[in-house]
Amino acid sequence: MKKSNYKFIGITALFALLTLASCDNDDPSPIDNTTNVVIENLSNGVMNGTLEEDFTLNSSTNYALTGSFIVSDGVTLTIPAGSQIVADNGGTDVYIAVLKGGKININGTDSNPVVMSSVNAEPGDWGGLTLCGKATTTAGIDAEAEVGGFIYGGSDDTDSSGTIKNLVIIGTGAQINLDSQYNGVSFYAVGSGTTVENVAVINGSDDGVEFFGGTVSVKNLYLENNEDDAIDWTEGWSGTVDNAYVVHTIAGFSTVVEGDKDNNNPKINNLTAISTVGGTALQFKLESGATISNLYLSGYDTNIDMKNDGALSNVMIDGVAATTTDAYNTGALVNISDWNFINGQFVALEVLNGNIASNKTLTADTNYSLTGSYIVQDGVTLTIEAGTKITADKGGVDVYIAVLKGGKIDIQGTATNPVVMSSVNASPADWGGLTICGKATTTAGVDAEAEVGGFIYGGTDDADNSGSIKYLVIKGTGAQINLDSQYNGVSLYAVGSGTILENIAVIDGADDGIEFFGGSASVTNIYLENNEDDAVDWTEGWNGTVTNTYISHTVAGFSTAFEGDKVNNNPKFVNVTAISSVDGTALQFKLESGATITNLYLEGYAKNIDMKNDGALSNVQIDGSDATTTDAYNAGTKVDISTWSWIEAGL
Repeated sequence: MKKSNYKFIGITALFALLTLASCDNDDPSPIDNTTNVVIENLSNGVMNGTLEEDFTLNSSTNYALTGSFIVSDGVTLTIPAGSQIVADNGGTDVYIAVLKGGKININGTDSNPVVMSSVNAEPGDWGGLTLCGKATTTAGIDAEAEVGGFIYGGSDDTDSSGTIKNLVIIGTGAQINLDSQYNGVSFYAVGSGTTVENVAVINGSDDGVEFFGGTVSVKNLYLENNEDDAIDWTEGWSGTVDNAYVVHTIAGFSTVVEGDKDNNNPKINNLTAISTVGGTALQFKLESGATISNLYLSGYDTNIDMKNDGALSNVMIDGVAATTTDAYNTGALVNISDWNFINGQFVALEVLNGNIASNKTLTADTNYSLTGSYIVQDGVTLTIEAGTKITADKGGVDVYIAVLKGGKIDIQGTATNPVVMSSVNASPADWGGLTICGKATTTAGVDAEAEVGGFIYGGTDDADNSGSIKYLVIKGTGAQINLDSQYNGVSLYAVGSGTILENIAVIDGADDGIEFFGGSASVTNIYLENNEDDAVDWTEGWNGTVTNTYISHTVAGFSTAFEGDKVNNNPKFVNVTAISSVDGTALQFKLESGATITNLYLEGYAKNIDMKNDGALSNVQIDGSDATTTDAYNAGTKVDISTWSWIEAGL
């Protein structure tokens, strides 16, 4: 996550404020809750105690929230635009609460929001903001809140607890006990007369916002990395959320939405939720439900979870009962580009989908979510800076990156900052992988059609350049198109020798690690682990060279380490190590295929050489001799990967 751009007072200044409020030049005296002392503390920039009369904060003063600050029944606290409230890292003892009958008017503006945060903005630092109102709740009239013992609930659904506009709140969610925590903003039976617009809750250890009954509605919610639910409701809340944008980039959160108990059919219009760490999107407990329009989800393992087997018809999405199979990724994304109140705090996150018609650069300071096909067109270059991570949806054959014939990809990873492309769980077949099409020769001819995507490849320029790939780690690929066709980790269709391919790892693929369809491309340093078909596969007369290949098989059921097929244009392999703990076949050659291999080390395979269609063993030259079916091939020097620390990189 990007560091906050908000300029909070420093720790030294904060300490000075606390000292000023808690002692004089002679004897220390504790802060008490009498009206005069509370007002005096406020005049000195300290918020602590119970406010018994209307008060307006001074926007030029940085306020230190040192304990509980409670707005009493009949009292209004006004917070002008630009105010900053810095909360002690005091857990459940530090919070702001507006009691039933009280009001808070937060008057931030789009360009000058109100900010409430602990100094370090860490989850659980403080208790957040709680509002108690007089609207209806299934908990009844004068119910007792799970936090603070506050009283809430009545019969006035149009009750007003004030106005909240342009508020950013950070580092909340202090835990009271195993079952109760403070949220970023808690709405207890808050009525529809309350205005809530432009609210961001960031880095909370519990929910972003939670509604306990009531009828309040919210417009423009930004919720980032709240560790329980981004939006939570219970006790029959019946309001509306218009425009919510939820981001999850830290593992371990609960859900985007959690609805619980009675279903009073709250509405959410325009919900975008994007995860780079999997998880559950929308969860409904008991008979809870909602009506949701324009839903866009990306990156979640489970989109709809009816936790207690409630009826899916309780959840209406774009006019249709929810399903557990829909991807829900066709809605229009909520546009937060003009939400200036967030002030650059938000996680930079971009969805990758569609055709790239002009040069494009992906940067390491942005989280990328690959939600479908992302295709580099002829004449266009896609540049990916070192350290960039691309999270692929678990979308099977619909999710992949492809570089068309005439296009280029420039992956600029380094040994310390490789580029990573992976699904969240990196499980085989989660997505389609990377495909590059070039203009080199192939026995399939000029302008052949690829078995994946129907892409066109092949020409007469063996020196063709499709770009450069340096230090790439790719995981969870190999989605199956049909019984005969699958995506590989990296597929190279007629890629020419002008293309640079160095330091590539393909891990946990359901099909091949890397496959060459003709062409003359060469690769240096390739690591292939537990790809379920072939680690290295080639066909259609590929004639390049691979220098330093390390293959690891520790999961049973794979096909081979090498598979060569069809015409033999004598590709070369220099330094090959392949080690299996689950038997299998090492090197398989079909039809007349072959290769020249230097410095081969094999270990653990049941069969080392398999001439599948009885091709001549002389087609395969190993350390200057014809291959044999009896040699152990364990005398070569192992490829040393002890310095290949980049292969350990993940999302």
